[in-house]
Amino acid sequence: MRTGLRTTFGVLAIVAASVPWPGAAGAGVIYDNGPFVTHYGTGAGGANESMLQTGLGLTAYGFVHDAGTIDEIADDFTIPEGWEWTIEALTFFAYELNAPTEPTTLTTLCFMVLDGPPDTPGTHIIFGDFHTNRLSSSVWTGCYRVGQGQSESDDRPVMANVGAVDPPLMLVGGTYWIIWQTWGTQVSRAYAPPITILGQTDTGNGLVTEDGGYTYIPATDNHHQQGFPFLVHGTALDTPVERASWGAVKALFR
Repeated sequence: MRTGLRTTFGVLAIVAASVPWPGAAGAGVIYDNGPFVTHYGTGAGGANESMLQTGLGLTAYGFVHDAGTIDEIADDFTIPEGWEWTIEALTFFAYELNAPTEPTTLTTLCFMVLDGPPDTPGTHIIFGDFHTNRLSSSVWTGCYRVGQGQSESDDRPVMANVGAVDPPLMLVGGTYWIIWQTWGTQVSRAYAPPITILGQTDTGNGLVTEDGGYTYIPATDNHHQQGFPFLVHGTALDTPVERASWGAVKALFR
């Protein structure tokens, strides 16, 4: 659990967008947690769409995760055993209602990387906090979050928000969790679209907290647990032991 680890939210500096989507300059994508685009070129003005599948009983366009509040979202990623990742940046996705596609209205991104689930005793924060704005870029993904049968809608532009991991974080095999918040200048709140796959109601094991990290519950839409899209940028290498053993051969087939 994070009880007692949370620091008081401080004043956040506004960082102008300076890095093109989807990632930090010079840092490749080494992990993608899942898609959110469901249709290409069929939205308003020829944009892509992330369609909420109301026909499957889903109702949540996105999940609130405003910086400086008690609302946070979390999801995990796994590094295969025998590999080392050097993480230089993370990309998260969010929108504000009735926001323009340019310039971005999202100005703050805070996150933490944990060595285990956020609601498990013994879990530690290994990078980040919730009082440092790590946003280095926020640009439109070319996609709108829309309802089924509302392809003309352009009131939920999904933005790609890159957060710098500085100094870079080196991790070995295991499962890690990320908790994050976003904030912008619109009157509406910041929402994270869930992983969206046509014909699929359950898309991951994302979590939400509405009490500042004391307790977590599954991120559900009509009882269906959702995952959150994010990207990890950096380098991924097999370890010297793997390179000098049968593991090197096995790594070719991962």
